[in-house]
Amino acid sequence: MEEVAGLRRWRVASGVVMVDGGVLLVANRRRNGDVDWSTPGGVIDPGETALAALTREVFEETGVGVTSWSDLVYQVEVVAPDHGFHLEVSCHQASEFTGSIRLDDPDGIVIAAEYVAIDLVAEWLVGSPPWVAEPLIEYLDGKTGDRHHFRYRLTGGPSGERRVLRLHDG
Repeated sequence: MEEVAGLRRWRVASGVVMVDGGVLLVANRRRNGDVDWSTPGGVIDPGETALAALTREVFEETGVGVTSWSDLVYQVEVVAPDHGFHLEVSCHQASEFTGSIRLDDPDGIVIAAEYVAIDLVAEWLVGSPPWVAEPLIEYLDGKTGDRHHFRYRLTGGPSGERRVLRLHDG
């Protein structure tokens, strides 16, 4: 992925945790009070690897301790010049994990976590940004193949009409 000049770069790791036909989703309360659902994960701190960050974030947000991750299952890139950011997300699937859901997010963003049946995930992601919903749904439907890359462009200012364009996938 190529960094876009002049935009704040966010590197994020996201994790797919599946058990008994369900996918672990978390409810995120945003600054404006809206709530949307996603897989658990978060920002990769400087000097931290994606998998170390992902392991830490999943545990902090859900109490689930992942001990093994798959190789990369998909990537997401969002360029948002009107919002001043460039987001890069790497997503992995948990291979081995322990523990049950326990909410204790130190950032105070995650307000709920549940295992959602795969056939209901799309319904739960209705209010989520397309760059969260589309890659996960396509991955769960087996449409991504190995190391699929999703690219988006977000335009429109924070107070204006937002437009999300899905670019050619890599």
